[in-house]
Amino acid sequence: MRRWHGGTATKMKPHAGNGYLGASADAIRAHYDRGTGFYELWLDQSLTYSCALWGGAASLEAAQLQKNDFHIETAEASGSARVLDVGCGWGSMLERLVTRHRVANAVGLTLSRDQALFVARKEIPGVEVRIENWAHHSAEVPYDAIICVGMLEHCAHIKLEGDAKIAAYREFFARCHSLLRGGRCLSLQTICFGTLRKLDSFIRDRIWPESNLPCLHEIVMASDGLFEIEKLKADRLDYARTCDSWAGNLERQRERALKVAGEAVVSDYLRFLKMSAKAFETGALSLYRVKMRRLGP
Repeated sequence: MRRWHGGTATKMKPHAGNGYLGASADAIRAHYDRGTGFYELWLDQSLTYSCALWGGAASLEAAQLQKNDFHIETAEASGSARVLDVGCGWGSMLERLVTRHRVANAVGLTLSRDQALFVARKEIPGVEVRIENWAHHSAEVPYDAIICVGMLEHCAHIKLEGDAKIAAYREFFARCHSLLRGGRCLSLQTICFGTLRKLDSFIRDRIWPESNLPCLHEIVMASDGLFEIEKLKADRLDYARTCDSWAGNLERQRERALKVAGEAVVSDYLRFLKMSAKAFETGALSLYRVKMRRLGP
């Protein structure tokens, strides 16, 4: 069964039970809705826009596939009835869940209209995509597993600091806790601040408007009492290599990209990808993959 839902994503006002404190839908779409055709020029064939897991993989596509399998196995999702992918992108994880790992129903959440339409048009049996904020998502039946790759970076607004920032992340973990069956797992992948503690103004203003990055200790504090951290994998060099691969692809496709997106966008993204690769190489930024098991009844 395939459904494409239009949700309440454009109105991000707090309501009873949650106070959404992350980047707005408009800010998210400013990045992801630049046109799928642009991203197709420099991502891998699966359109996976997050850090790959290299580990001997011979190509970017193989490394992205390996990353998806890693998170599915970490979440103990194989063979499950229902799995939630928070921030599902162009759907590579959703497709892998149902076609390879025998998941009956994979539900993806995104705020990008381009991404949702792309997934819906593929009409993959068992995949359901919704234009919906995680903070507004509810389920009549709890999920057997939750996967969240590259979305936590948007959960806290750039203006939040200290306790207020941790509270924003706690809203996310509390929502996941309420959606997940007791004793089941959340597999999380996120960029974190390393030695850096503030985003460059170019990244903040031209690439990721309104979005912030967590520090590792903020994730630990925000999830305390809700999830137990079972495994933590630090893979910043994998992200450096991924960004290098993307930048190389975009440079090779530059002429086509100029026709699709224009000089300003292409130049901005090349600068962004090269800056990011260097930040991960030096430890200014980190990349963590985390296995978290739900606590409580």
